[in-house]
Amino acid sequence: MLESLKRRHALRLLTLAAAVSLFGCSKKEEAQVAPAASSVAAAPAAAGPLKIGFVYIGPVGDAGWTYAHDLGRKAIEAQFGDKVKTTFVENVAEGADSERVFRDLAAQGNTLIFGTTFGYMEPMLKVAKDFPAVKFQHATGYKMADNMGVYDAHTYEGAYLAGVVAGKMTKSDKLGVVASIPIPEVIRNINAFTLGAQSSNPKVTTRVVWINKWFDPGKEREGALALIGQGVDVLIQNTDSPATLQAAEEKGVYAFGWDSDMSKVGPKAHLASAAINWAPYYTKVVTDMLAGSLKSEDSWWGVKEGAIVMASVNPALPPEVKALLDEKTAAIKEGKLMPFQGPIIDQAGKEVVPAGKSMEIKEMKGLNFYVKGVEGSIPK
Repeated sequence: MLESLKRRHALRLLTLAAAVSLFGCSKKEEAQVAPAASSVAAAPAAAGPLKIGFVYIGPVGDAGWTYAHDLGRKAIEAQFGDKVKTTFVENVAEGADSERVFRDLAAQGNTLIFGTTFGYMEPMLKVAKDFPAVKFQHATGYKMADNMGVYDAHTYEGAYLAGVVAGKMTKSDKLGVVASIPIPEVIRNINAFTLGAQSSNPKVTTRVVWINKWFDPGKEREGALALIGQGVDVLIQNTDSPATLQAAEEKGVYAFGWDSDMSKVGPKAHLASAAINWAPYYTKVVTDMLAGSLKSEDSWWGVKEGAIVMASVNPALPPEVKALLDEKTAAIKEGKLMPFQGPIIDQAGKEVVPAGKSMEIKEMKGLNFYVKGVEGSIPK
């Protein structure tokens, strides 16, 4: 179960040339990883700035998931100034590599450490036990400790809003998703995209290509081209590079950015980016840490908290479509609209959520079926 739910696969040291040129990183201070860090609990921090460590599964130039987290890191640097000192380590594989990095960051005096992918959960738990004076934050996980909280974003809300626009902009009524790994998070986003599209255009259907990786620009591009070849004219992705949007730009169809604002990659194809804004959450955690009031909690933020944003909406979008997007966004923010509210029918025609009801959080986090309108089957 745990293996199938891994949040991120280990990535090779590669970045997409276009992403690097468009989303280049500023000079960074990168932690130097010691061969073997001590397991002894860190001593109380000396007077001075709060030292914060970030551990990334991919390169900061991926233009997607890791890039979004690094924007959040830069936001707290800008807001808190000399009260904080941040460090990051990129391209850290899950497993033993991440455990070693967490230990080293703690031993170096970082008293707040963020691990930004699902597969860091078990290694972080081990290190948190050995460093009780350090506060740990794990993205997308579900296991907690007295000094380890978890956090995530309602990416399905961004997928739903993208679907609302896609349903209005498609001419073929065929939508496509370049998907990464068949875990509940990704299936949830595929379904939300489809439900959003059906709300504005009941005739749409969704096709899915699975590439079984989070970051592989070559495979992402191949998947996008395969979908375009099937007549799809609006694409979204649940992968980390902008390759899908680039393919759409080349072929003259529409697409959305994912995780970060990707508008510069394909300005004609780009309808909007379903972006994650980690800055509000990171700001809250640092504020609480500085006040000595940080608690280990399970935080799941979305449009309401400013964590999900439809970024760089194409100005050429028809006014009525833009108005509909604004209306749906406001409804989600105000709690009047929940993307997984009934009636919801699955592929087999079974009603899984009745009218007037909303899917429970537990069901959403374990979602393992396609809704009606998604073609194909979920890989085993």
